[in-house]
Amino acid sequence: MNDKKDVLDHGPFFHGTKAELKTGDLLEAQHFSNYQDKKSNYIYFTASLDAAKWGAELATSKSKERIYVVEPSGDFENDPNLTDKRFPGNPTRSFRSQSPLIIVAELCSWERHSDEEINHMLTSIEKLREQGKNVIYD
Repeated sequence: MNDKKDVLDHGPFFHGTKAELKTGDLLEAQHFSNYQDKKSNYIYFTASLDAAKWGAELATSKSKERIYVVEPSGDFENDPNLTDKRFPGNPTRSFRSQSPLIIVAELCSWERHSDEEINHMLTSIEKLREQGKNVIYD
């Protein structure tokens, strides 16, 4: 676990997904990604509710969108896919870990982005994919 004085962020932390989980479950690396057809080497999470909403809304499953409150069980680092690659610093407060995240609770009430905002984001992601720029460094 990160030493309290050296921790990157104190949270609370969220994970947006469409997976149906319960309190006490573990989110672990080496499961299929919500966004690509491959296993992920890391589990991703954020201290930003807005970023967690995007995670839930953009996950590829047709299941219900969910946001879980999570607690890292080990060390974590800034998500290099966002930090300094797309957004200087870490304004999205996005992180990744190879250690499991423990589900503490489900956030049952939250406001989705508008359909217009979601469609705009999906269009932007598709353009990046067509340009070969939609790469996740995992």
